[in-house]
Amino acid sequence: MKGLYVHIPFCEHICHYCDFVKRVPKNQEMIDTYLHALRLEIESYRDHFESIETIYIGGGTPSMLSTLQLEYLLEGLKDIKPVEYTIEVNPESYTDDKGIIFKQYGINRISLGVQTFDQKLLEYLNRKHTKAQVVHAVNHLKSLGIGKISIDLIYAIPGQTIEQLDVDLKAIEALDITHVSCYSLILEEKTYFYHQYLRGKFEQMDEDTEATMYQKVMDDLKRQGFHHYEISNYAKKGHVSLHNLIYWTLGDYIGVGLGAHGFIRGIRTYNHHSLPKYLENPMERNEIQDQTMMLQDELIFGLRKMEGVSLKMIRDKYHIDVLKHYPKLLEKMELGLIEIEDDHLKLTAKGIFLGNQVFMVFI
Repeated sequence: MKGLYVHIPFCEHICHYCDFVKRVPKNQEMIDTYLHALRLEIESYRDHFESIETIYIGGGTPSMLSTLQLEYLLEGLKDIKPVEYTIEVNPESYTDDKGIIFKQYGINRISLGVQTFDQKLLEYLNRKHTKAQVVHAVNHLKSLGIGKISIDLIYAIPGQTIEQLDVDLKAIEALDITHVSCYSLILEEKTYFYHQYLRGKFEQMDEDTEATMYQKVMDDLKRQGFHHYEISNYAKKGHVSLHNLIYWTLGDYIGVGLGAHGFIRGIRTYNHHSLPKYLENPMERNEIQDQTMMLQDELIFGLRKMEGVSLKMIRDKYHIDVLKHYPKLLEKMELGLIEIEDDHLKLTAKGIFLGNQVFMVFI
């Protein structure tokens, strides 16, 4: 598979935890200028159009674009016929007209930025939507025939209780969606929360409570019929994220837009993070990945999947024995963090909670 990632860096407001490439636009003209440059960059990859099987429009907040801006962007992608076509949506910027545009242009999967259904926690995160807006967006999308809907959920928010998480999980069940991406709140640099932390005004949740919440998420989503297929991702049968699987299996993907990166035939591409520089020339640099880098990524991303990494694939592709090449893995095996099952190296039930300790072996 080959994927295409399209980055829309604009937001109407900045969430307190977000460290993605984003900015609040000065005016509509700034967005229009960016979209024109983005269309030109997309067109520069026309030779790849026939082989692209997934498109993912992310951000930022793609759904904050006006209907005219959305149509202009999607016109630039209309000659691509992907199997999976995803756009990220914030509930407060979703409108019925935008949903109709998504349907007209063949978008068949929506990633809805919910994070939590608790209004006080939403305000703490600086999210601007309500539960009612989430319910409306999901119901309207389903009425249009767009049934592949994923929701982003955050847990381990400072001050959050197990009971509040339980309410969130019940709300997900009531929506009857097909996919959930669920992450613990991570303190990232260059965010409002990080600045608060430096001032002693942000306290992360303790590890034991975070682990309890993670276990609850896994257990409850399994009860709801979701398959836990990657550390942070859960899907109903037949609804895994094909685009994200490209990342986790070191497949080829093109990245277009401000700050986007791609990976094509062993070369990683990196676009400028500065808007003026991007408008002048999108790509900042590209780097050829040697075998050591490829192997490192193969193992780190592969172990994020619950099925783990095929040792046969590693032997055939890299001509090594993983346990001999990384002898410290034996220590992690003795600690009960990893195991070999059906010739796949994978995290154990214990290792899922301590994956970073395993990943550090490869760095």
